[in-house]
Amino acid sequence: MSTAAFPRSGAVLADLLPGAATASRARVRDAALVLGGAALTGIAAQIAVPVPGSPVPVTGQTFAALLVGASLGAGRGLLSLALYALAGMAGMPWFAGGASGAGGATFGYILGMLLAATVVGALARRGGDRGVLRTAATMAAGTALIYGVGVPYLALSTGMSLGQAAAVGLVPFLIGDALKAALAMGALPAAWKLAGRR
Repeated sequence: MSTAAFPRSGAVLADLLPGAATASRARVRDAALVLGGAALTGIAAQIAVPVPGSPVPVTGQTFAALLVGASLGAGRGLLSLALYALAGMAGMPWFAGGASGAGGATFGYILGMLLAATVVGALARRGGDRGVLRTAATMAAGTALIYGVGVPYLALSTGMSLGQAAAVGLVPFLIGDALKAALAMGALPAAWKLAGRR
């Protein structure tokens, strides 16, 4: 379906929310969205399942980060993930499994999420979340960025080879990532269809 069928071509889902009648109201709304995106990511990170033989757990935070980027757009998505990362580095226990601080073996994935939320948000603004195939490609690009930063960081921080880091920090998560992408492929285009009917 063409993006022209939806209101405000070039918009992301958050742009359709009310509350931007004036510049000050728009700033308040955007601040609330940024805070909400950070909180969602922090809450999703608490869904953490250890993977035997890997320092990287299965969590909901990567999925949340991609949804935040797609829903809020590049700027607000980046700010949300930056707030999430900075608060966690400052000691707020909302990294995976209630962890906090910088420099752990999995911190590279958080840095990758910053980049991924930005790129996914930019793609969403160009219609990358408005159809099943485009959403799949957008989620795949974001996921690749997370691993593209996270796996090398894991290798450097643990002394593993890049191949070993990929074996424990990428391969065990591919099926779960496919399921997360499938959820996004259903949810995001459905949200746009619902918005188009209003």
